[in-house]
Parts: sequence; structure tokens; C-alpha cells
Amino acid sequence: MKPKYIFETSWEVCNRVGGIYTVLSSRANIMSSRYPDRVFFFGPDLKEQSDIFFSEQKTLLAPWRRQAAKQGLRVRVGRWQVPGKPMAVLVDFSSLWEQKDAIYAHVWELFGVRSHAAYGDYDESSLFGYAVGQAMESLYSWLCRNSEDASNPTICHFNEWQTAFGLFYIREHCTDIATVFTTHATGIGRSIAGNGKPLYDYFSGYHGDQMADELGMVSKHSAEKQAAYFAHCFTTVSEITARECEQLLERRIDVVTENGFEPDLVPQPRQFAARRHEARQALLRVAQQAGAHVTDDAVFCCISGRQEWKNKGIDVFLAAMQHLADSNCPSIKERQVVAFVMIPYLSLPVRHLGAVTVVFCPFYLNGDDPMFAKTYYDLLIGMDMTIFPSYYEPWGYTPHESIAFHVPTVTTDLAGFGLWAATRRENEAATSGGMKPVSIIHRTDSNEQAVVQEVANSVEQLSALNIFETEQLRERAAQLAQNATWKQFFCKYELAYEKAFHAVSQNN
Repeated sequence: MKPKYIFETSWEVCNRVGGIYTVLSSRANIMSSRYPDRVFFFGPDLKEQSDIFFSEQKTLLAPWRRQAAKQGLRVRVGRWQVPGKPMAVLVDFSSLWEQKDAIYAHVWELFGVRSHAAYGDYDESSLFGYAVGQAMESLYSWLCRNSEDASNPTICHFNEWQTAFGLFYIREHCTDIATVFTTHATGIGRSIAGNGKPLYDYFSGYHGDQMADELGMVSKHSAEKQAAYFAHCFTTVSEITARECEQLLERRIDVVTENGFEPDLVPQPRQFAARRHEARQALLRVAQQAGAHVTDDAVFCCISGRQEWKNKGIDVFLAAMQHLADSNCPSIKERQVVAFVMIPYLSLPVRHLGAVTVVFCPFYLNGDDPMFAKTYYDLLIGMDMTIFPSYYEPWGYTPHESIAFHVPTVTTDLAGFGLWAATRRENEAATSGGMKPVSIIHRTDSNEQAVVQEVANSVEQLSALNIFETEQLRERAAQLAQNATWKQFFCKYELAYEKAFHAVSQNN
């Protein structure tokens, strides 16, 4: 059974925070083409912050908006300004603050969620999810009443623990709707890793509820675990996180839905060379302003993502750059290396390490930053290599994006994307220069120094390639990326929808 309508929600709809924004915004195009104007994304109404990516259209779903207003719901309807321009519903949840305690008590009674230990962003996220559930119920009722087909098979898809209360609301009030819950990384797994505990050596000995008590994650873990349990279909983005879900959430994954990429985001061949040249000039300008004495043939590499010092491998990246500078490698001395740390809010003194210069870019690269005034993709295309020596990485969009922009990358076998690339024939044989488009480093709880050495070796190896070898490597990266688009991966979501419909039919 194919869905007639798809309602999907995340805190990152029209709100660029991290990798989930990339997941949803790049997937929107294929969803819009397969289900035209039958896909509705629900996100938080954060006013000016949301309006960067949202274009309100007051005539769109106007009759429903008037009905929703009478029900006390405050929503804005428009288009998400991403490829496919799907419909987006922004939900104002501020009116629910006065009902918070009553909502928590109700959800505890029905679904066993332990909200009593809440702190931080738990309240805001839970009330957002609950308000989205109310908006979904209202829109679903309106669509059913105004459709010739009385049976409208509808999917409500909830991403991450922040939307769990929406799933609970739908399960209580709309028993004929099929629900999907996706965790992109378990909260407790990320917390174990981020707190310096050895996640992998003692993996089979960890108990999610116990660790949540120890690490102060009780409410978030409870909401995530119960959402996984009550969803008709439970998914995650990689096999490594599927194992994590089974161990820490005690719920086996129904479908692994790998993350794809939208190829339309990459410049066409006739524009590619010019865009790359423009990016390299911008990178060179900033490097020179930072005091680096580099030329056009310098090796530009970068790390990007969230400010998670160990999980994202930022510590390893910086240690590798220091190791590289101390190595006295002839190819590095000849070409110089500029390493860009593109991590929002992470700003340390600019480092000149001899043949290596580290430049910190502590901004969201959305086109209006004071350093480049360019987007991340507008700069990524100019890189020679990207490096993501991740310790905790359920998927890894950053290396995935890199090869899509013809940039060879380094990742680890603790990243879902790294494990996927390791299975691909296109990444098996090295180029004539001895490199693979995706270099996959083995990482454990205790081999950090070996990882540092391998990262440094990868940069040395790249710097020694000639022009032919470099272009061959870049072309191989692009070929590998063609096997990781939404065209290849969206079928997994349709399988998840099918499983959710089957579960609803069994329950009813």
C-alpha cells in the first residue's frame, strides 16, 4: 500500500541545526516528485530564524488554516525553500506551556514516559512535538472530509526524540494513521561516547535505562525509547546504529534507511570548474588574511560538523595536523597545507605550524558569515580533501557530501557511511596514486594515536599526487557518490511505510 499523504516532522524542518536538516531537505525533492503536493513537513515556528528557509503562502490550505485557528492551533503554511519546494507547516507551540504538567502526566499514564527529570531543551521539544501531533490530526481530518476517497492511507513520520510527543498524540487520537519513528543517533549512545566512556569495548554490557540514570538522560531516553516501542515502524540510518538501538533502546530496527544525497545540489559539469576556482580563491584569500604564506597549489583540507570534540574527531584532526607539521615531509613543505576547521562556535587561536596552517571558521556557513559570505557547499567544492575521523557517527553526511562534490575524504569504520563505502566495489581498488576516494580508518576505544598517524599519512599521500592522479581520484569519488543518492535509497523509506501500514492493519 502506498501512502496518499505523508506527514513528516523534525525540529530541523526549516531550521538548519545539523545533519538532520540535510537528510530531510535533500530527500524532499524525490518525495515531492513521487507524491506531488501530498507531502507535508511540520517544523517549529521560530519566526525570523525559520523564515530564512520558509516562504509563507497565505492562500495555500487556507480553508484548513481557518479551521485550525478555530481549534486554537497557531500555524503558518508555505513552502520549504529547498529542492522540490514541499509544503511546510510551521507550528507555534507557545500556548502549551501552561498545560505542560498536565501533558506530562497524561503521557506518563498512557505511554510511560518519565518526564519528571526533565531539564534543558526537553520541555521545548516535547511541547513542540505535542503541538505537531495536534496539527497533524487537524489536517488529516480536514483532508479526509474534503476528499472523494474516504480511506486516506496516511503516514506520520517522526524524526528523533524531540518529536516523540507528537507520535504519542497520534497513537492516542488517530488509530488509523500509520506511524514511523526514526532515530538518527540514540541519545544515550551519543551521551556515553561524549562523556568519555568506552562505548565499544563494553558495548554488550551497557543497559540504556541504567546509563540514562547515571548520565542525567532519564527523560530524553525515556521519550525516545517509548517512541521506538509504540511506533508502527522503527528505523535508523545505519547498521552500526541498528545494533545500538537494539542494545540501548531494547527495540529491534524494522528497516535501516540509509541517508541519500540530492545530486541536483552539485553544480553541472559546465559550471563545476568555475565554481571550484571561485571557492579556491575564497579559501586562499582567508588563509592569507590569517597570515599563512600559501600559493594557489596549496592543499586545502577541512573538518566540519557539530562541536563534539571527541565524537566528531576534532581532537584527532588537530593532532594529525600537528603531527603532519612535525614530520618534515618533502611534499608538505613544497605545497603547504591549510586545514580549515568549519565548526560553528568553535574558535581557537589561529595556528601556524610551519608547513601547516589551521584556520578556524566558527560560523554557520549559510552565505552571510563574516569570513567567506558563502555557503558550506560553495566552499566544499574547492577542497582537495576532507577529514572526519569520527568516534561516534551513526551515518556521516559530511564525508558523503564530500564525494558528491568530487572531494576525496577520510572517515572511520565507526561511521555508518564508512561501513557503507567499505562494501562498494567502486571504493575497493586504489587509484594509480595509491589512494581510494573514501579512506576508511579502523578506529577503536584505544587506538587514537594510530588514527592520528593514518590521518597524517593520508594528507601526505594526497599532497604527493600529480595532476593526473588527483583528477582520477576526484572522478572516482564522484562515481562512488552516484551510488548513494536518494534515487537508490528512498525505496527503504517506502518499505518502512509499507511495514507501518501492515502493522496498523494487524492492530485494527
